[in-house]
Amino acid sequence: MTPELVFSIVNMMVLPQWLLMIVAPKWKGTQWLAKNPIIPGLLVLVYITFLSAAFGVEGGGFGSLAEVKTLFSVDEAVLAGWVHYLAFDLLIGSWAFKDSQSKGINHFALIPCLLFCFMAGPIGWGLYMVLRKMKS
Repeated sequence: MTPELVFSIVNMMVLPQWLLMIVAPKWKGTQWLAKNPIIPGLLVLVYITFLSAAFGVEGGGFGSLAEVKTLFSVDEAVLAGWVHYLAFDLLIGSWAFKDSQSKGINHFALIPCLLFCFMAGPIGWGLYMVLRKMKS
């Protein structure tokens, strides 16, 4: 499979759980997905597969910005980085989803946090932490 095809597949993989956490928070399937990191687990397999391509990039690494830019000059390495974001953003969103329910936080207040977790993970997490603090 080409990196472009895998990119499309992994993007589609995460969408159902994000949508369910937003529009069907009480549904048993949503609850199960949030408690069982099946989708992030599948993303780990994709991540490992494409991360291995990054090890062969001459001059690439994590020691400097220039090395990271070189590393991400290869589609497979960029895809691995993207999968990393998808997996961690979904894990953070799932945690906020479960935590908000255990703390009795209104679901409508959580929705912006989930949307930000999906699009800009650290902002969504920070927003949720503010919401969580306001609740306590």
